Amino acid sequence: MGIGLGFDLTIEQTQKLVMTPELIQAIKILQFNTQELDAFVEEQLLVNPVIEKEPESGEDAAGKEQEKDPLWEEPDDGKEASGDKEIDWKEIIRQKQYDDISYGKDNYRADPEEDHSYESYVASEETLADYLMFQLQVATDREEVLKAGEYIIEALDDNGYLGMPLEEVAQESGTCMKAAEKALRLIQAMDPMGVGARDIRECITIQLKQMGLYNDEFATIIQDYFEDIGTNRIGPISKALGLSKQEVQAMLDMIRTLEPKPGREYISSSDTRYITPDVFVEKIEGVYTVVTNEGSLPQLTISSYYSSLLNQAENDEELSEYLQDKINSALWLIKSINQRKSTIYNVVSEVVKYQEEFFEKGPKYMKPLTLHVIADRLGIHESTVSRSINGKYMQSPRGMFEIKHFFSSGVQGSDGDDISSNSVKEFIRELVAGEDQSKPLSDQEMVGLLKDRGISISRRTVAKYRDELNIPSSSKRRRY
Repeated sequence: MGIGLGFDLTIEQTQKLVMTPELIQAIKILQFNTQELDAFVEEQLLVNPVIEKEPESGEDAAGKEQEKDPLWEEPDDGKEASGDKEIDWKEIIRQKQYDDISYGKDNYRADPEEDHSYESYVASEETLADYLMFQLQVATDREEVLKAGEYIIEALDDNGYLGMPLEEVAQESGTCMKAAEKALRLIQAMDPMGVGARDIRECITIQLKQMGLYNDEFATIIQDYFEDIGTNRIGPISKALGLSKQEVQAMLDMIRTLEPKPGREYISSSDTRYITPDVFVEKIEGVYTVVTNEGSLPQLTISSYYSSLLNQAENDEELSEYLQDKINSALWLIKSINQRKSTIYNVVSEVVKYQEEFFEKGPKYMKPLTLHVIADRLGIHESTVSRSINGKYMQSPRGMFEIKHFFSSGVQGSDGDDISSNSVKEFIRELVAGEDQSKPLSDQEMVGLLKDRGISISRRTVAKYRDELNIPSSSKRRRY
């Protein structure tokens, strides 16, 4: 039996979601955190000349007198320009030096000597290398030692450690081993204590020596029992040194107070990241109110120059189409930013209503919350809720929180009500804070105590939550 081949024309009706470039942009803007949104807007200001930032408060742009531009000067008789004279708008744009990568005039050049803005000044920060170089210059005047010392200082990592052998230092700096050793000893005697060490053991040793505490017992602990410090295994150390557990514990406590990374206090503050809250939650007349942080949102508008230019460019189809496209793009950007603000406000308002007990009574009263609950209340998709809370922060009377902090799974209490995992963690933290440190609570003991409070969870879950809280096990928490 042969197979019949042929062509057939049919009409089919289907539904599918078409992701337009504008919709994709709106979704991206909703997902951006404050810093990412600022960066995106700055990029758009460069590529779209019709977008302008609104003047900051206190600046009245309308009240400022602007000099007349000869290109826009009106006829002396006050009458409208003759319709016979065709205006070349492209030539005007070219002469006024507008282009696709700038929304402002380029015909003004400020005198650099008259620019006294704060942006012209850069704060000077003293680095670890600067600080050590100064100390080295007053510590020795021997040329070889200075050369080796300068090389060592430049070779230190951000933590203040030297990661190369002295033989390489001597070879690369063109000095001898004796000079390299002398330079290293000088640097290791400098401030901050512990700088110039080759590893953490040497770093701790240097600090103890500078404090006048280093002895044979400390030497034995550092060389032979260093791993036991972190695990709080005091028994073997006590037995080896012939000291009481209380004496060994005091020595370990001293070691824990020392700085394992002496160079980190000189890490540039430019690496510091600051959090800008997207919303504020305030209690006003007994009601928790959500207020968006207007200062964190870029305030954009359409350039009045380009708006008027569009109205007068009807005779130039190419120019009119170009301006219309840029203005539409700018309007969509402004609309997307306003929509982002509205969506975040609505989501946070529902979260605050749902978690009101948390704001009133504290972390132990947080309720389990899922994306589906908020999405259902607002009639939006769960993915929209997810994008609204991702990377966004809330400043509240109880502190600064990432909004997704209020979304957590839960466990079932003895009364049948769900209890947030964050609430359970607070109970665990409270139990550890109130325990007898000579007999710390085991995970199994905490299971029983939580059960008395109506929370039934397994020992494994307690261990998991304890680890997430960075609380050590009972053996590591024990004090003698």
